[in-house]
Amino acid sequence: MNMKRISLIVGILGFAVVGCTNGAQNGNTATNTTNKATNISAESLSTPNRKLQTIGVALGDLGNPFYNAVQKGAETEAQKIGGNIRVNAVSSAFDLNQQSNQIENFTAANTDLIILSAVDKKGVKPVIDQARLAGRVVIALDSAVDADVDAMISSNNTQAGEVACQYIADRLKGQGSVVILNGTPMDSINQRVSGCEKSLSKYPNIKLISKEQNAEGTRDGGLRVMSDLLTTFPKIDAVFATNDQSGVGADLAAKQARRKEFFIVGVDGSPDATKAMEDKDGVFAATAAQNPAGMAQKAVQIGNDIIQGKKPESPNILIPVKLVTRENLSSYQGW
Repeated sequence: MNMKRISLIVGILGFAVVGCTNGAQNGNTATNTTNKATNISAESLSTPNRKLQTIGVALGDLGNPFYNAVQKGAETEAQKIGGNIRVNAVSSAFDLNQQSNQIENFTAANTDLIILSAVDKKGVKPVIDQARLAGRVVIALDSAVDADVDAMISSNNTQAGEVACQYIADRLKGQGSVVILNGTPMDSINQRVSGCEKSLSKYPNIKLISKEQNAEGTRDGGLRVMSDLLTTFPKIDAVFATNDQSGVGADLAAKQARRKEFFIVGVDGSPDATKAMEDKDGVFAATAAQNPAGMAQKAVQIGNDIIQGKKPESPNILIPVKLVTRENLSSYQGW
């Protein structure tokens, strides 16, 4: 009886051991399946048959018409591609931490394509690196970043400065005093100033009397800086504003000072600029118009191609600008 009992106990223990082993094997199988699923998911990111389903757009401020146009451009192109692509555009109010959190959320949500207009070119690097390591396609729009991205799409800002200041030189007939309303130090602003200086350098009788004043890219900044310049210089012939908002502020400063001997040329093609150009009592004469909706559409096109295995010939894509003046304003469609 004792031997039978011992045999029975050994049998039970053996069954239990087998059961535990099978359980462990099932656990290993589950782990392997999970790993395999992750691998399959990672492989599918570069599979030509993969379809774009979700787009995350991280922007500076959706209260700004420029970024509104970017959102609409992304949505328009997504509709053209078809397949019920979901577009989620978010605003960071130019706050780095908030934008970083938004990009992290896009990554965690398995968003296929992330388009961002960076609020800090260096600060966004960690979350961009994280997104790309997770297999997301990341495209920088409008603002360059100090990180590897799949593509960078922006206006040709050097060209914007060139055409704006060529217009100034032509209108001044190669002679006069010009000021530049500079802006927040960033690549796009620096390129616009460089382009402007390149155009003006061909005219020895055009004097650049101020170019370092930072109008901060805002209406208030343009008003403040231009008011100071009008006090400093009794005669100014033309103003190059590195964006339209500072140009609109400069226009207001001119009205307050009752000065109309000069004209202003901006960059953007914004609704505020076109409204100022329509005001015949103002001095806002022209703007080198960007195409924010066109940039966003191109970003979605390129992102969709990359997801399907087709890389762009060049990852750096420049969208040309168009000079809008009072003379051709009626034909400008705007944002």
